[in-house]
Amino acid sequence: MRKEKKQVIGEDIDDDAIRLFLQPEPTDDTPPSLYKLIKAYRGLRVDDFERFLVFFKEAGHDLGATDGRGQDFIALIADQRQAQPYIELIQNARG
Repeated sequence: MRKEKKQVIGEDIDDDAIRLFLQPEPTDDTPPSLYKLIKAYRGLRVDDFERFLVFFKEAGHDLGATDGRGQDFIALIADQRQAQPYIELIQNARG
């Protein structure tokens, strides 16, 4: 008989776990800064994404990085239903 996995929703994650989102590198021509933002957006809750942005900026990454079509992070996620709080965080981080 297979053990059931405990589903964990909303568990707090520490800073080290958030910093892991700074490590992935793109396998295509996506700028590394943009790639890291997208990965963090997909993997972190809003509060954790806000903490990620502090580490992102401290590491010297570019909040305004664009892809080959000139689209930045905001343009790439703008049409997604849950994107607005993330967009506001990016806008605030840009100053």
